[in-house]
Amino acid sequence: MKISIITATYNSGGTLRSALESVLRQSYTDFEYLVIDGKSDDDTLDIVKAYQPKFEGKLHCISEPDKGIYDAMNKGIRMATGEVIGLLNSDDFYTSDDVLQQVADVMKNGEMDAVYGDVHYVDGDNLDRCVRYYSSRPFRRGWMRLGFMPAHPSFYCRKEIYERFGMFDTSYKVAADFENLLRLIYVNRIRIRYVPMDFVTMRTGGASTSGLHSHRRIMADHLRALRSNKVYSNVFLLSLRYLYKIGEVMWSKSKF
Repeated sequence: MKISIITATYNSGGTLRSALESVLRQSYTDFEYLVIDGKSDDDTLDIVKAYQPKFEGKLHCISEPDKGIYDAMNKGIRMATGEVIGLLNSDDFYTSDDVLQQVADVMKNGEMDAVYGDVHYVDGDNLDRCVRYYSSRPFRRGWMRLGFMPAHPSFYCRKEIYERFGMFDTSYKVAADFENLLRLIYVNRIRIRYVPMDFVTMRTGGASTSGLHSHRRIMADHLRALRSNKVYSNVFLLSLRYLYKIGEVMWSKSKF
């Protein structure tokens, strides 16, 4: 069973090597790696070119202008030839060498449509310092009315599901991942399974982790996504997620 890994890049030269190296270390080798670049003008493409021989034909790259990260992800999904698709951000990397093997073990018998696990955030200047552990273990479908979702960087889904129910709505600037998972998991009730392991290490400061303005945009996007999918919620219910998040950060600091 081939797994397609998609990384969207734009001027990602400072972090991309970590992602590339973590893919190379995976024990499961039936994969393709698609780098979808937004016409970078730093050394991103030079790095990809230097790594291509190490992937022995499994690493493919296109570079052209796009309309943002979700547009790039959609391009990757369309290009993918694997049965299962996962997304690895250009400033993230796999936490262990058996992530793809764990995904394959769940997905190979055809009983599940998607699988997900945990992720953790680290200080960009100290990759050994965990600042937040995001566990998907408590997730339930109904929690999406409160703005919760499985850790999206750990989400692996069959390509046919994207073909049936749609990819990312690029009109959402910050929370197209939430809208997509809401549509797949809550509205269309795809078959999902949680794997209790840490899939991905994420540097803080990404599109969904930076600043008050970002959180306001997320709140607005979540409300819009819920309303457009005819799922009832409100600002109060969505605000409860932040109380949970504070507890998660405090727990992470005490544990790590």
